[in-house]
Amino acid sequence: MQHLFGGIYKDKTVLVTGHSGFKGSWLVYWLKQMGAKVVGYSLEAPTHPNHLALLDLDITSIIGDIRDLEKLNETFATHQPDIVFHLAAQALVRPSYANPIETYETNVIGTLKVFEACRKYQVKAIVNITSDKAYENKEWIWGYRENDPMGGYDPYSSSKGCADILATSYRNSYFNINDYKKSHQTLLATCRAGNVIGGGDWAQDRLMTDIMVSVSQGKKVSIRNPKATRPWQHVLEPLSGYLQIGQKLLEEKVEFAEAWNFGPSDEGSICVEEVVLHVKQHWDKIDYEINQTPNQLHEANLLKLDCSKAHIKLHWKDVWDSEKTFEKTVKWYKSFYEHNKLLSEEDLQNYVQDAKEKNIEWSQS
Repeated sequence: MQHLFGGIYKDKTVLVTGHSGFKGSWLVYWLKQMGAKVVGYSLEAPTHPNHLALLDLDITSIIGDIRDLEKLNETFATHQPDIVFHLAAQALVRPSYANPIETYETNVIGTLKVFEACRKYQVKAIVNITSDKAYENKEWIWGYRENDPMGGYDPYSSSKGCADILATSYRNSYFNINDYKKSHQTLLATCRAGNVIGGGDWAQDRLMTDIMVSVSQGKKVSIRNPKATRPWQHVLEPLSGYLQIGQKLLEEKVEFAEAWNFGPSDEGSICVEEVVLHVKQHWDKIDYEINQTPNQLHEANLLKLDCSKAHIKLHWKDVWDSEKTFEKTVKWYKSFYEHNKLLSEEDLQNYVQDAKEKNIEWSQS
């Protein structure tokens, strides 16, 4: 694994905020396999079971809130990270309606404080993770490009739009590429990705998690928005994009200090009810019902990204199609619930091997 991404992560000190979450746990696992010195900074794991705990990694794990600037500064001073992947967030739409203040404080002010710590300790590279929901969603049929306006209907989406605008401001004001190596030493990129699935996600109100937990309990899963269409991708797909952007920033390639979309090809955009039917093929115990409750909270019906920029400038592309993604995800949970066995190592090795066979740039020696 250590040769991936040009071998850039071997022996680098990498700070990942939100490492106890779903994406964060997979990211620190991959970084550890590549020989990085991994420091995680996060609240206590939000769920039980929890993927990070199950992985039992030998990393430095710090329990802290990104709104706590004093603790952030202490962490940065102690570990002096080369690069920061900022994933920590209140990441769910429905809880954002219930707790808007916490959502904005975490996603906007928390991000501000992470950037301030990076600025104070002159971190070389920052990969800031927002969301496809940061875009002003017009429910149109084509994908959003990196230069489309930020927006957000619900508090979560809006907070991510705010965090994205904040990153642009810092890139212009403090980390301007024209002043790089003159008045500062930092390159900042922002990455936006769509719905990710894969083994090890137990967050509430996520379709795949709801399905897998329900089947493990012998219950029908209740589907809220059966016609809502999302671009489904395996969690390793956007992580490969984040890691590749991190590589370019560590290599001091200033032209990559921009915003980037990472999403699946068009065939990955599938409505919720079809997703349930797909995964049912891999675990016949799955059963579902449509939730007919009126006046449900607003959630976007159609949202996808245009990833042409990443395809052309990074030579990045997705490795697994939607069918492989659903298969891998279901098999992970099935193995966990029926055999108490983790398939995370096997999934990562298969993903990297498949990327090599497709000659994807980041996977080549």
